[in-house]
Amino acid sequence: MKKALNTPNAPAAIGPYSQGIAASGTMYFLSGQLPIDPATGAFPDGGIKEQTRQSLLNAKAILESEGLSLNNVVKTTVLLSDIANFGPMNEVYAEFFEQPFPGRSAFAVRDLPKGALVEIEMIAVG
Repeated sequence: MKKALNTPNAPAAIGPYSQGIAASGTMYFLSGQLPIDPATGAFPDGGIKEQTRQSLLNAKAILESEGLSLNNVVKTTVLLSDIANFGPMNEVYAEFFEQPFPGRSAFAVRDLPKGALVEIEMIAVG
């Protein structure tokens, strides 16, 4: 059984996907979150740090809509438009998580939707 996760506190899906899925009510699969400010529909001013922060805030809002927090996250995947942004992204990422940290993969990809510098997806347990 699956249930779509949907909150106005994170950007609406821009394609044929959900903000996230709750599977059997105990596992939550969040789609990759672009750094779109849901209030403006635009990326925040600045660079990779600001975009990383917004992507994580978007994911946090989706989790909170289900009564969860970032402490429920067991795995993240970070997609970067340039691996040179790994260090600054990691600085901001570290502000959002505490030990035990979730597992993580990070990849540089050729392009991200809308020209984003970062996209972050998560798996959480309830």
